[in-house]
Amino acid sequence: MAATKVLVVDDDLNIQRVLVFTLKQEGFEVHVASDGQAGVEMAAAIQPDLILIDVAMPKLDGYAATQQIRAVEQGRRVPIIMLTSEADVEQRVKGLRAGADDDIVKPFHPLELIARIKALLSRSGGGAQQRKPGTEAPTLGRLCCFYGAKGGVGTTTIAINTAIALASRLKRKTALVDANLQFGDMRVFLDMGLDAPSIVNAISEADLDSDLLKKLMTTHHAGIELLLAPPNPETADIVAERQRSDPGSLSRILSLARKAYDYTMIDMAKTIDDFNLQLFDEADVIFVVMTADLSCLKNVRLVLETMDSLGYERDKIQLVLNRSNAYTGINVDNAESALGRRIDYQVINEYRGAISALNSGEPFMSSRPDGPLGQSVSKFAREIDAVLAGEAVAAR
Repeated sequence: MAATKVLVVDDDLNIQRVLVFTLKQEGFEVHVASDGQAGVEMAAAIQPDLILIDVAMPKLDGYAATQQIRAVEQGRRVPIIMLTSEADVEQRVKGLRAGADDDIVKPFHPLELIARIKALLSRSGGGAQQRKPGTEAPTLGRLCCFYGAKGGVGTTTIAINTAIALASRLKRKTALVDANLQFGDMRVFLDMGLDAPSIVNAISEADLDSDLLKKLMTTHHAGIELLLAPPNPETADIVAERQRSDPGSLSRILSLARKAYDYTMIDMAKTIDDFNLQLFDEADVIFVVMTADLSCLKNVRLVLETMDSLGYERDKIQLVLNRSNAYTGINVDNAESALGRRIDYQVINEYRGAISALNSGEPFMSSRPDGPLGQSVSKFAREIDAVLAGEAVAAR
């Protein structure tokens, strides 16, 4: 089988050497162009499976080169990753508008680069294992739970906006499940009516399949698909009863979601019951959302001890510090010392922006994606995607 062809377009000889070495180590066939115009011409000549293109180059910059590649039929579907010199939001947006699928900031870690390349190739169906016409590329199929260490730490806000960031910024097929059965807030956060289908409809279907699940999902204009919580607490009992009578009913929903989406993001209630335990068991990662205050740190310790007693691997439990720059008298080092482990991810505090988004029913990743909070959540989404996409590809 022919090797996957990657075109590198960069005028920096040192970057060229690093990329050629890294890519050849992974078995890729590598072609190099040293300026934007040469890159456009070589893309037309060799028809690569993926293109890595720098932003700042002589003759034709990366944006213009990408636009020219996209302007012809054979270049419309090739995955393009833009190499940028700084994590600047305007630069990223300009690259996406030009037609890039993803970007990576130099200097980059080779493992992250390879993970992004493989994820893009898998999603596009390109490369040496190109899919047959009429079939869909496999999804990443990652299942992520968001569990708040206590109420009010921003779990739902992070789950919603991370899902939107994955869909809008990284072009991942993303589903969002409101698994807070009695008091789920996504209908309010996303300004959805009470008539939209819920998890009750899905779990009650004995013959649930992918087509039916798709019909029960509610599409949000931000590019994500939703499986909402029941509209009232009484209806939530139907889900619990169904799970007790048919323990495989929840598993069927999650299995179908894995096949249909790159990411299924689940916002959970704070309880630890049979329903949540099953979600924990089936998740690839559990994001424990926290803030740096004594009450929350106490709860995080209890959560970690509980997860350990349930036999979960330490890496499956990831700590997300929300409002990381809020003054609480406890800094990150103090929090990590109290917990006896590092905090994996941080999201900044912009309480006014978050509350304004909540009250308007429009998530800040839709209304103000380039604001400080939007940038922070986008960074979180990129960081988890780099890890989880790599794991998904490696597992195939």
